[in-house]
Amino acid sequence: ERRFIIVLAAELLREAEKLVDQKIHPQVIISGWRKATTIAHEALQASTMDNSKNEAKFREDLLNIARTTLSSKILSQHKEHFAKLSVDAILRLKGSGNLSAIQIIKLKGGCLEDSFLDEGFLLDKKPGQHQPKRIENARILIANTPMDTDKIKVFGSRIKVDSMAKVAELELAEKEKMKDKIGKILSHECNVFINRQLIYNYPEQLFADAGIMAIEHADFDGIERLALVTGGEILSTFDSPAIAKLGTCKLIEETMIGESTLLRFSGVALGEACTIVIRGATEQIIDEADRSLHDALCVLSSTVREPTIVYGGGCSEMLMANAVSAVAAKTPGKEAVAMEAFSRALQSLPTTIADNAGLDSAQLVNELRANHALGKNTLGLDMEKGTLGCMREIGITESFVVKRQVLVSAAEAAEMILRVDCIIKAAPRQRVEDRGHC
Repeated sequence: ERRFIIVLAAELLREAEKLVDQKIHPQVIISGWRKATTIAHEALQASTMDNSKNEAKFREDLLNIARTTLSSKILSQHKEHFAKLSVDAILRLKGSGNLSAIQIIKLKGGCLEDSFLDEGFLLDKKPGQHQPKRIENARILIANTPMDTDKIKVFGSRIKVDSMAKVAELELAEKEKMKDKIGKILSHECNVFINRQLIYNYPEQLFADAGIMAIEHADFDGIERLALVTGGEILSTFDSPAIAKLGTCKLIEETMIGESTLLRFSGVALGEACTIVIRGATEQIIDEADRSLHDALCVLSSTVREPTIVYGGGCSEMLMANAVSAVAAKTPGKEAVAMEAFSRALQSLPTTIADNAGLDSAQLVNELRANHALGKNTLGLDMEKGTLGCMREIGITESFVVKRQVLVSAAEAAEMILRVDCIIKAAPRQRVEDRGHC
């Protein structure tokens, strides 16, 4: 995660500063770090597990990863509930990892525990007045087009008339133009029209007369995702109905969630599509829950694509640190010093975890290092008890992909900063004396 990358990169730079003070050249430090990164990656790779062949175990692994991800966020008090929601949503994707198929809707009201997963696609919109509220075997035309009267859109243009009859003629011409546009839309043989822009009263009335469900002002992300899950395309012109691709679904109907009315699309073309509805007392809580849930979904999506896992709780960091230290002890020259510094930086992550929990980090981290040296490679920090614990038994696991990315990204970021020779600051602009007009 981003925070772990920042912590590890900062610790590497702190160690590098000490080495530079000892007259060790940055190039030597970088060379040692690169060797240490390779060793740490190999040690991490060797400690991975893959339970993807066993459906029950793999689901439990995903739940553990989701719990670990949510433990440091606002959803920590409800991590069991949201871990289950996120895992259920990810498993519906059937290995594709396409997060665009998961719609997240935020509705104020209720509490976080009221959040739920809906196996259809929900859209927070309503059909127009006097239009059908339920459509079976829907053929959906998704559009991004203006549905107001086509006024003259030239800056500074004016129309002068000398009688009210001519004003009526202009209004009639505008209506005829809109009626012609609606006719082109109806020629696509759709029974649902969804537009990103507003639909004004007159076209709304024409859609109602034709028995079409028309939905206006669907936000851009909403119609992009809707086009994906229904298998349609977003149209802006309607001159070629033969080649236009309409979306389909078995049923569109209104549904009540709390005090809100939403449209539910069932039986969409992309069968794995689903919606997570987040409830909460305030918008701030809902927004934070949305961000936390998105982080969990991203981690789970990466894990499904590459289903190897490693142990959390500082276990993997200590494993990598000990592996680097062991090789550094056999390495001659100044590079060994840089490798030892890399090992200390890795050990700073479990130290930070213990410090944040208000525990004695020096005692716990030294105990952890000693146990790992004795071959107890599944031990990590159990923050609930404030002691060491077996990560396998407790079920604290993380995605190997995420952990590898933390290691590589932090090392690259620290190396890039260490390569900087000097910083040239632009001098502030000098104030020039005002000498008046010549």
